[in-house]
Amino acid sequence: MLLEINNLWVHYGEAVAVAGIDLQVQEGLAVALIGANGAGKTTILRTISGLINPTQGEIRFSERKINGLRADTIVSLGISHCPEGRHVFPNINVMENLLMGAYLRSDKKEIERDIEWIFNLFPVLKKIDKHMAATLSGGEQQMLVLGRAMMSQPKLLLLDEPSLGLAPLLVDVISRTISSFHQKGMTILLVEQNMRMALSLTQWGYVLETGRVRLEGKSEELVKDKSLEDAYLGILKR
Repeated sequence: MLLEINNLWVHYGEAVAVAGIDLQVQEGLAVALIGANGAGKTTILRTISGLINPTQGEIRFSERKINGLRADTIVSLGISHCPEGRHVFPNINVMENLLMGAYLRSDKKEIERDIEWIFNLFPVLKKIDKHMAATLSGGEQQMLVLGRAMMSQPKLLLLDEPSLGLAPLLVDVISRTISSFHQKGMTILLVEQNMRMALSLTQWGYVLETGRVRLEGKSEELVKDKSLEDAYLGILKR
């Protein structure tokens, strides 16, 4: 198993954000993490990537315990986190943002090849590669952060709400991009408010409610589960 989470608890002060969840991501799979706002989805990703320390529990990546490690160490192990909110480096250009994603790499020719691959995925980025990231539209910034995340050649890609705030046409572009990442062999843990989009892009899903896993199973089966809408509304029967 590439990623294993056992009995994970996370608190913000006295408030419980994640309440003893167990979660697994098998290598080569795309896995959805869905649920209503405040269910703990983003907190789980931030804890995996070392931005938050858990109160209790264990996170293992490639059989190595990683909770307690620095965030940059976790990146070096092969986890790339594409956060919610399109966090570009605003005062440098598109090309420099992409190269920031490859800061741990020294294989110059492969870096150049990966940049060309990203430009083929997002031709608009090639046209504006010298533009400052702060001047890009929301859709262009989302393409940029996805490309930057892939530049580290991760073993596991954490995606947090990649379609948030985008026009429907751009949501389709992002959806196709995530699918192409997976076809390239990337293991993905996807947090996405768009439930049907998330389940259409993944093979397995976890449904969270108030920090707990309430449902899990094959994505194609979850999407047919009538109790899924209740989970989103926070009224799943216990």
